Amino acid sequence: MEKVTVLASGGLDSSVLISNLAQTTKVFPVYVSKGMFWEPAERRILPTFIDAVGNSNIQPVVDLSLPIQAFYDKHWSITGVDVPDATTGDNAVFLPGRNVLLLSLAAVWSSIQGITQIAIGSLGANPFSDATQEFFDDFAKVLSNGLDAEITISAPYRGLTKEELIRRNTDLPLGLTLTCISPKHTVHCGDCNKCHERRSAFVKAKIDDPTIYSTGAK
Repeated sequence: MEKVTVLASGGLDSSVLISNLAQTTKVFPVYVSKGMFWEPAERRILPTFIDAVGNSNIQPVVDLSLPIQAFYDKHWSITGVDVPDATTGDNAVFLPGRNVLLLSLAAVWSSIQGITQIAIGSLGANPFSDATQEFFDDFAKVLSNGLDAEITISAPYRGLTKEELIRRNTDLPLGLTLTCISPKHTVHCGDCNKCHERRSAFVKAKIDDPTIYSTGAK
């Protein structure tokens, strides 16, 4: 059976990706901690989704870490202060170097394990330059050269919107995922940019939203 490393965040997109790939592939979820405000909540909820899916092809979560507080300093993603809300545009939630760091650590771990495929749950609506297929292809070549190993990076959902992904996966426990940058334990805040995006996607998909939000308009 083929093996694939999946960058796992506990979010809806990457969690669905883990489940879908596990239908035919042995999946190794990799969670990379960087010191972001919301990471403890993500890491708590990730195994609840995996346990609920109950697919033996999903391997135990691998934890890697690369603290970046020295780079981000007092950025909202580190402090949890002035988190972008529903009124802010996508640029407000851009995290410089995010996919560069995530993919680099995942590639090093994968090469040591003899795994050549890395998958990421990037959607079509992601506007950032480090989430395009061109970037993934180019970066895979750099990683392959640097690690002396064949590395491929796939983003199977780049052609989908979040509402389409939801609509196609209503059989999964989507309520056991976390798409929030200001969570209260493992509960969505309801007010942040990502909560707004998640809520809107369920509305557009015309699917009942199983998410529990602390606050925010229904």
